[in-house]
Amino acid sequence: MSVYLYRLARWCFRRRWAVLGTWLVAVLATVVIAQASGGKTSNTFTIPGTEAQQVVSVLQQKLPAASGGSTQVVFAAQDGSVSDAANTAAIDKAIAQLHKLPQVVAVTNPFQTKSISPDGKVALATVAYDVAASDVKASTVNDLEPAVSAAQHAGIEVEFSGGVYPQSSSGADSEVLGLLVALLVLILTFGSLLAGGLPIITALFGVIISMMGLTALSAVVQIASASTSVATMLGISCGIDYALFILSRHRAYLVEGYEPEEAAGRAAGTAGSSVVFAGLSVVIALCGLAVVGIPFLTVMGLAAAGTVLVALLIALTLLPAALGFAGKRAARFSRIPGLRRAEKATVTSVTEPARLTGTRYAAWVVRHRFPVLIIGVLMLLALALPALHMDLGIPGASSEPTSQTDRRAYDLTTGHFGPGFNGPLTILAENVTSSAEAQQVATALGDQPGVAASTVSTVTDGIALISVVPTTGPNDQSTTNLVNHIRADRARFEAGTGARILIGGATATNIDVSSKLGSALPVFLITIVGLAFLLLTFAFRTILVPLKSILGFLLSAAAALGAQVAVFQWGWFKKVFDIEPSQTLSFLPIILLAVLFGLSSDYEVFVVSRIKEHFTKTGDAREAVVYGTGRSARVVTAAALIMTAVFASFIFTDNPTTKAIGFSFAIGVLLDAFVVRLTLVPALMAIVGERIWYHPKWYAKHVPDPDLEGEKLEEKLGGRPHAPVSADGPAPAVTG
Repeated sequence: MSVYLYRLARWCFRRRWAVLGTWLVAVLATVVIAQASGGKTSNTFTIPGTEAQQVVSVLQQKLPAASGGSTQVVFAAQDGSVSDAANTAAIDKAIAQLHKLPQVVAVTNPFQTKSISPDGKVALATVAYDVAASDVKASTVNDLEPAVSAAQHAGIEVEFSGGVYPQSSSGADSEVLGLLVALLVLILTFGSLLAGGLPIITALFGVIISMMGLTALSAVVQIASASTSVATMLGISCGIDYALFILSRHRAYLVEGYEPEEAAGRAAGTAGSSVVFAGLSVVIALCGLAVVGIPFLTVMGLAAAGTVLVALLIALTLLPAALGFAGKRAARFSRIPGLRRAEKATVTSVTEPARLTGTRYAAWVVRHRFPVLIIGVLMLLALALPALHMDLGIPGASSEPTSQTDRRAYDLTTGHFGPGFNGPLTILAENVTSSAEAQQVATALGDQPGVAASTVSTVTDGIALISVVPTTGPNDQSTTNLVNHIRADRARFEAGTGARILIGGATATNIDVSSKLGSALPVFLITIVGLAFLLLTFAFRTILVPLKSILGFLLSAAAALGAQVAVFQWGWFKKVFDIEPSQTLSFLPIILLAVLFGLSSDYEVFVVSRIKEHFTKTGDAREAVVYGTGRSARVVTAAALIMTAVFASFIFTDNPTTKAIGFSFAIGVLLDAFVVRLTLVPALMAIVGERIWYHPKWYAKHVPDPDLEGEKLEEKLGGRPHAPVSADGPAPAVTG
């Protein structure tokens, strides 16, 4: 593989204009297609085969008007009562305007349905659409607020919630912040504005192509909004990191005296081999989400995998082309005070690696390997403890900031009606022959503890819809217990009516999704561990290295989940992160395992391949740990800081789902890179010694060598330049 990557990089270097033009055409094409498609993402999560989804299927056949998405409109009188004549007239006018919107099939009038709060201050109306929430056009959503302007002009506060509502978007500023921090880390690492900016530019190519591609696809495939958040995080971070690893090796070759084209080829053949393996590890792990059998999670994994694959292709083609434009300037160092350390570190890594800060740190770890290993493992286990109390769910409006209309609607509804009115249960009664039978079921349900109200909404075509309002909110465990109780004891509610009841609605859907994801977690964990063992065994041709890597990955993943539970579920530092404690996002553990497995494989490959490279040359296991870790520490540190900055920047968005994902990814990367890969791995490898490289003889005979270290390429090319060069031209060899 190293030889092919060497040839590819040199080809791209020489034909840099053609390569750049191809990627520019790809950017323009995806932008045009995305704009023409009109696609948009969705916040609705469904899983085929669940009871809540069965309710949707029955309604689509027998009562289509009730099977589509809906918006709950909350009217709150600032002065007096909503029933005052002026307020009633304004609300009636707003209801009439809402009914005129495209795709709207019905709008309930709160004065007719008696959806008025006991204090008369708040009224609830429901807008029903003829399509699913994900298919409601953006133009229709945007017209919701203008439609209720009559009520607003009358001094009535109007808020929206439900499956469809206007959302204020934020997050672009946080992504820019992440990119600025990444740029700062790159400039400090390379000591050059040019070299520091290249990974950012190439990563942006990949992100634009991927995001526009996902926008276009969302016109024909339902894509969750969280999918684009995950894809953006990985696209930016992986795009920058892959370019960082190759560019770092390229500059080292330039310092050794190679011509730019040769340096680019060798960098792609050595560091590029590790990048390919690392990138494919992430792609395979994300595609592995398909084994869970949950459609929206499969789409999320494939979307993120596609983004990482684009980032990988850009690092292997566009980056060498960019290095062709940069020429020898790629190795120049800035004269700005504070950036000169990068030049010293680059030259030292080539001439005197023993003097590197990373090497000295690795030597300290090796000397104190037993206490370092014990303390590090205990620390990660302590961080993981809160994960034992993880409560999976889909965080709702209660966890949103008050700047969002659905949060304000939630607070108004809770304060004037009760928390259960934010997520009523939709009970579908089949085989109902009369309104009396439907009322009998509704009465039996209303007598249950934890039920605030139970009313028959519709009786038609042999089915009845009954709205059951819990006394607790949609994300309360008591609501989950109520749903489970009704399902377990449904025969008692059906007795004497001949009816068959099913529980649906948004609240029940979220409960079903969380339950299915929780049961799928062990299956995915086994799958991901198996994949990790196979991939790493193939990469390093040894058994102990994969086992050690898997244990480290599990420790860092557990610790990240524990930290997430402590902050987002228990509310630790909630004022710092501006959050409201809620359930742990039900699909977060699975995607964290997938992403962190891929990223931990990145760092494992970059650190351990350097260690193996030194061990192959010297045969001294402990010395290899020290020098291999030392020579990879600077670039792995920069890569991990960039990843962390990009992920952490999403904590500053308003969306609690995105916040939780960004926080968990950031903590996971920090712990895996600095605690596991740069500390525990060297300590353990120093303890085990050369036995860490053991593998059966048959394995070496039958399994091909991927040559991640580029040894075959070095053997084939051979030779060394006559003297190293500085940034500005030839310089005398540095001796130590």
